[in-house]
Amino acid sequence: MPNKLITLAAARLRAGGVVAFPTETVYGLGADARNEDAVRRVFDLKERPADHPLIVHLAEASQVDSWASEIPQTARRLMARFWPGPLTLVLPARDDVPRVVTGGQDSVALRTPNHPMAQALLREFGGGGLAAPSANRFGRVSPTETWHVRSVFGIQVDQILDGGPCRFGLESTIVSLLEERPRVLRPGALPLSALRAELGMDGIEYDPSSGSATPSTPRVPGALAAHYAPATPLEIHAIEALPARATTLLDQGLRIAVLRRNRNLRGLGLPPSLPQYLLPARVENYARSLYARLRELDRFAFDCVLIEAPPDDETWWAVNDRLARAAHGQPRRGRA
Repeated sequence: MPNKLITLAAARLRAGGVVAFPTETVYGLGADARNEDAVRRVFDLKERPADHPLIVHLAEASQVDSWASEIPQTARRLMARFWPGPLTLVLPARDDVPRVVTGGQDSVALRTPNHPMAQALLREFGGGGLAAPSANRFGRVSPTETWHVRSVFGIQVDQILDGGPCRFGLESTIVSLLEERPRVLRPGALPLSALRAELGMDGIEYDPSSGSATPSTPRVPGALAAHYAPATPLEIHAIEALPARATTLLDQGLRIAVLRRNRNLRGLGLPPSLPQYLLPARVENYARSLYARLRELDRFAFDCVLIEAPPDDETWWAVNDRLARAAHGQPRRGRA
């Protein structure tokens, strides 16, 4: 890791610039979270609504006191166990936290990333935090490799730090600590099982069927019904339903492809000429590959991509959440 690139990036951030950098989840588009003009530039680049808050990235947990007005013991417990890592905590914001960062809310989302380049950048930047949403256009597929960022923003950003492919490939898990009981607002790279192991089965609230959009729920990144969407329309189907749906679309003269897990589909009756693309069978590898594969398929300009529905269990919680939002408004038939 060339130190001069980190030094240059930190200097640009202190001067009000915008720098894309890797985390263990996805690439972020970072700006000095205390510089309102720099943060607004991030919103402009992403074409992001002003009421959609950003996550502030910190070098270490000790900096949380500069951003949160109250830090319950449960929050400190989660920080001690999972930071640095793919966990974002929503806490009451101090009065001096710029409301451009929080989307006008009185709460702030904080995390400490676990990527050596992100850590080096945050430490070189100094004692503040970096407001860093995913480095993509609002609502689109998050970037997990440098070329994903470059293909969208080019020279619009001041610098892009190359840290290689992201380890997890899905965004952080977001947990609200604004109420007595911690609540998952966005499933992500940190599994629900890990949170339950730390807090107990009844120590964390998560209901995937209820969604997160209620008047009492803080707005958080990635919680809109339609999000993480590629340019190509997606449909999610149980594996048994793929042949019939593929035939229907082909009969309409559409160019389609199938995205499936690495398994044998012989005997299902899929047209032999139908393009098929693979994702790994294991959830960790599937999640790591998903966004990159969706971006690759966009380059072929298919009319529709049919996705084999992943298993419907907690180990696939974040993957199913992302696919449901990416395919929002499209048919979904059956679950594996």
